[in-house]
Amino acid sequence: MDVREVQRYLIHATEEVCRTALGLPVEVGTVDPQSGPPGADDGVVALLGLVGNWVGVGSLTCEAGVACNLSGRLLLTEFNSVTDEVLDAIGELANMIIGNFKTHFEERVGPLGLSIPTVIYGKNFTARSPHENSWLRVPFSSELGLFDVRVCLEPNARRVRATAHLALVEESQS
Repeated sequence: MDVREVQRYLIHATEEVCRTALGLPVEVGTVDPQSGPPGADDGVVALLGLVGNWVGVGSLTCEAGVACNLSGRLLLTEFNSVTDEVLDAIGELANMIIGNFKTHFEERVGPLGLSIPTVIYGKNFTARSPHENSWLRVPFSSELGLFDVRVCLEPNARRVRATAHLALVEESQS
């Protein structure tokens, strides 16, 4: 799978969700195809797992103030600090973006499942993944602030082995 193709899916999904759910135009920053996992000095990260023929994680990351701004736009209210409502709203935004990405990506790789979001808020944290250098990071800017959308994906080796095994079993029974 070409990283530029994954990048296009991610950008399209983010622009579409920001436009339709938030009425928010966004600009794409410099894409980092070899980024590490999300982390923050003071911010919010929403993580969603993907599983199927491919496996991985998608995330939405932003500073606390941007999380309040994005949540306020989504919920049509104002937030001065990160609350449970803000965390829920960021989780829902991540779910919409990564879910939209998943829908487009599935057309290329087959069905995928999507976990519910896990949202983390705090200072000086880092998410960890066994494949730390295979994250694709796409930064976005908007009138509400900066945020990143990332994915870390690879073919599901277990599924490939299971499919190959089933093919061998079927062949031997023929």
